[in-house]
Amino acid sequence: MIKPESPAPFPARVSQIDHVLGSASAKITLIEYGDFECTSCGQAYHAVKILLNRFGGDLRFVFRHFPLRLAHPHAELAAEAAETAGAQHKFWPMHDLLFENQLHLKEKNLRSYAEKLELDLLRYDQEIDDHTYLQRIQESIENGTQGNIRSTPAFFVNGVLHDVSFDLERLDLAIASELAHRARSKTPPAIHDIS
Repeated sequence: MIKPESPAPFPARVSQIDHVLGSASAKITLIEYGDFECTSCGQAYHAVKILLNRFGGDLRFVFRHFPLRLAHPHAELAAEAAETAGAQHKFWPMHDLLFENQLHLKEKNLRSYAEKLELDLLRYDQEIDDHTYLQRIQESIENGTQGNIRSTPAFFVNGVLHDVSFDLERLDLAIASELAHRARSKTPPAIHDIS
């Protein structure tokens, strides 16, 4: 049985500005703090897809930005590109393109992804030039730092931080264990939406 590493020291609630896949009624909320240029996050990207498929309607996934600017010089601008795409209702397609093209995250590459997604390019260019969503990304970093995050990817399962530095199978086990516990105790989900 997997033991959680530590309880989340901050409210890990899902808000209206979060990027979410899955239903608010899901039994498990998986929150990732990630970096588009981080190779471990790239591996986690594929693992999360498997988890979403495996656990179906029982799992809701939330992605939050935690670009490690010193280690990954293109990560913050990639996060801005994702947010800019999100403003045009295409966060998840951009999220996928960024992880599938981690070695190509320079500004010209990001713009080509925006073009591929048929974003309004005038709006995209203006919002990138103005760094419109940089504050949102910085708030996500601050929130993650309050949650004792130091590296990526960092995963919370129903508000509890789990160490996946050795392998991502631990995440699968943590979700399965939490589902089994909830089935035995009929406990409602620990994470609630903020209205």
